Amino acid sequence: MRGTTMELICHKRIVPDLLLLFLCISSSLAQAYVEKQRAWNNTVSAIYVFGDSTVDSGNNNYINTAFRSDFSPYGRDFVNQMPTGRFTNGRLTTDFIASYVGVKDYIPPYLDPTLSIEELMTGNVIDIPKQLEYFKEYTKRLEQAIGKQRVDKHIKKAVFIISAGTNDFVVNYFALPIRRKTYTTVSSYQQFLLQNAKNFIQDILQDLWEEGARNIIVSGLPPMGCLPVVITLNSDNAILQRGCIEKYSTVAREFNLMLQNEVNLMHFGLANLGAKIYLIDIYRPLTDMIQVPSKHGFDEVESGCCGSGYMEAGFLCNAKSYVCPDASKYVFWDSIHPTEKTYNIVFRDILNIIDAIIRD
Repeated sequence: MRGTTMELICHKRIVPDLLLLFLCISSSLAQAYVEKQRAWNNTVSAIYVFGDSTVDSGNNNYINTAFRSDFSPYGRDFVNQMPTGRFTNGRLTTDFIASYVGVKDYIPPYLDPTLSIEELMTGNVIDIPKQLEYFKEYTKRLEQAIGKQRVDKHIKKAVFIISAGTNDFVVNYFALPIRRKTYTTVSSYQQFLLQNAKNFIQDILQDLWEEGARNIIVSGLPPMGCLPVVITLNSDNAILQRGCIEKYSTVAREFNLMLQNEVNLMHFGLANLGAKIYLIDIYRPLTDMIQVPSKHGFDEVESGCCGSGYMEAGFLCNAKSYVCPDASKYVFWDSIHPTEKTYNIVFRDILNIIDAIIRD
């Protein structure tokens, strides 16, 4: 999200009158939701996602970055085989959550200039550096249009998903020499990130709380030592020795434990005020898929489906790359990001948390 104001788009045209837009789509929203069964008959109003490339539904398409995925073969198994900017072959865990809850079939990127007010109202992926600024602008503009009482009710019934950390570790530390010069050991960088994560979580929870958020999900780290790119960069023999790099997975486990403690403190401290704040464990289901692949129908866990599967991600995974014929046999799509099947298994594993959040 770039710029100083948050533009709301309807039918590819910027419309300043939010009240008119809201009234125009209210009946169509009701009609659309009558036909869609909602889990537990929940009344979730929207899903807002704050995170990195593991949950990006396409915001990178609209910012100045070389790390994109709005081209083939990304999106090969998505609706109409369209590359959407998701760093995978199909849907993300957050898409499955949105569909299960009944808000929408998949989450659009906030920066998409063709988004209608309906899509903006029901949720999107928001980039972390600008997330609070834009979300506050979003709520203020809605208040001016439909009134604070209706906005408060909308935000209170929304679900907020925070997913961050994997790119901070993998890209910023493992791949950028300047980070390793500043933080000479992984543990020192872990402590740096943990403190920043604590501050980030505390700040964002406080700000979101003040904006009316009550249902919040925080995602931990995956087994980073098992990411194909980490194996390639750290194995003694990147071709013949493709096992997980344990020291990096240990970092993730320790990080998740400390994050769990932080989330627990916040959850129990605010529970009497109506807050539901949970940490979802993605480490365990991913580890299970990697250690017992046959249990889930996987054949390949040490490399991605795209290219060699050892290093390709973003522009290195492109239309000229070799791509495996059946991505459902792979845990990873490229050297960093999972396949749609993996994301779906994670979604099903965390359903108990989703249910705890959406039950009224």
